[in-house]
Amino acid sequence: MAEQKNTGRILIADQASILKAWTEQQFADTGRRELLSESELAEQSRAFLALLAAALSHGGEATLSGPHWDDIRASLSALSRGRALSGFTPSETATFVFSLKKPLFESLGRAYADQPRRLAEETWKISLLLDRLGLLTVDAYQQGREQVIIRQQQELLELSTPVIRLWAGIVAVPLIGTLDSERTQVVMESLLEAIVDNEATIAIIDITGVPTVDTLVAQHLLKTIAAARLMGAECILSGIRPQIAQTIVHLGVDLGDVGTKSTLADALRLAFQKRSLVVSAAQQRTASQHGA
Repeated sequence: MAEQKNTGRILIADQASILKAWTEQQFADTGRRELLSESELAEQSRAFLALLAAALSHGGEATLSGPHWDDIRASLSALSRGRALSGFTPSETATFVFSLKKPLFESLGRAYADQPRRLAEETWKISLLLDRLGLLTVDAYQQGREQVIIRQQQELLELSTPVIRLWAGIVAVPLIGTLDSERTQVVMESLLEAIVDNEATIAIIDITGVPTVDTLVAQHLLKTIAAARLMGAECILSGIRPQIAQTIVHLGVDLGDVGTKSTLADALRLAFQKRSLVVSAAQQRTASQHGA
């Protein structure tokens, strides 16, 4: 325990020189001053050195166990997630820890200049410790990136399923790309919310942008249509191309009494008829210009 305390005290005594050399080494290794200012890096490094010195003074570096090492892990995890969001690479993030080796080894070399055996032991201990902490930053970085990717995927799902108010009481959801269970859930939620918000009685589901329709896609569509009906909205399925019509027949999918049309314009005309709406020629031209 005495040796561990000595190492911690060395860190505290040489903190200024270690901090200066360490920050310079980090900028030399990554060169990413545009992502992190010198003052921010100095503050992060200073805080980490203080936590490291305290943890070394209490031991447990072999297993990183104990409350002081919990603080170290939490600090590195937060730093790694922040750098993942800022655009640092995994290796640049790990450099935060690995670049500490050189200035810390130099400090140990001065402290144990007349004790070569002790110097070798302490250097080896610190090297193993920083390796473990460096790997910890990589794990935390990957978790941070995964969270970013999941959030971006969710945002893309929401953006790719807009629900459009075409007319009073008529909404439409144009689908583009492949339908899977997760996306179907987003489509269903968005459509049901739009039906409530717009007091819609007719919902047009346009699959012009869906490349293929298989049994699973058909089931997803039927679930969405059934949910809309429970909310009091009648559904019209548009964008039925010849090849998709043949596929639906070959699959034996029963669309029941769901209205189907080949184009969104035809579906909108059918919706007008169901609501006993009469559209003037000028309004029809305007709708055509907007892709209806």
